[in-house]
Amino acid sequence: MRSTRGPVRAMAKRGRSDVRARVVLGAATVPVGVVAGTFFAFAVSVMPSLSTVDDKEFVELMNKLNSSIQTNRPFLLSFSGAFLLTGAAAFVHYRLGLRAAARWVLAALVLYLVSFAITIGVNMPLNVALAKATLSDAAKARAAFEGSWNAANNARTVAAMLALVCLTAAVSARRGAKPTVDS
Repeated sequence: MRSTRGPVRAMAKRGRSDVRARVVLGAATVPVGVVAGTFFAFAVSVMPSLSTVDDKEFVELMNKLNSSIQTNRPFLLSFSGAFLLTGAAAFVHYRLGLRAAARWVLAALVLYLVSFAITIGVNMPLNVALAKATLSDAAKARAAFEGSWNAANNARTVAAMLALVCLTAAVSARRGAKPTVDS
């Protein structure tokens, strides 16, 4: 008689791996949502509110906001953790043979990288330039900052929100899918 222990162990191992994949996918979705929501809040409430203040107030308030965000550990963990966890989720889903979900997670990773790159390449340098501005040059500093920063923020918001949509599509793609590869 043949033992069924081998297949049972393999099924149990796949089951544990599948649970881990679900956890990593959920863990990736949360910080992507936090980041997308933060960018969205700036787009629809913070920046429109700041557009009503004078130049000196704008520079002072924006610098205070930037300073608080750049030193905010929960946001920084979400901002960097979203990238790492989404990458891990793509890898795990691919390894388990959950190809449809893996493709959605990979799309989310690419979109989040776009958002990340816009932040690092456009928004942060603009923040640094604004922080160096003097209040006597507030009008000039605001003119160099506001339009470009808002456009970049809108672009990164869309990219982060689309990444979130892709992660939720990955959750949907998992429904009924069974791991096909031992890991």
